[in-house]
Amino acid sequence: MDTKPPNDMLPYRLITGKDDAAFCRRVSEALALGYRLYGSPSCTFNGTDVIVAQAVVWPSVVKE
Repeated sequence: MDTKPPNDMLPYRLITGKDDAAFCRRVSEALALGYRLYGSPSCTFNGTDVIVAQAVVWPSVVKE
């Protein structure tokens, strides 16, 4: 596993958006790059849509 994320990406990312296929795709792409889920997802309702958030981290920055 690389010690740094690819393409100058940050080791911590909070992915947010409307709860739809595009959001799931963004999280899936991060996982495919080598990121790991960090913590539980969060969600809220903005009056129209469910908005979700998921933190992901690069494995070398997390002490297990």
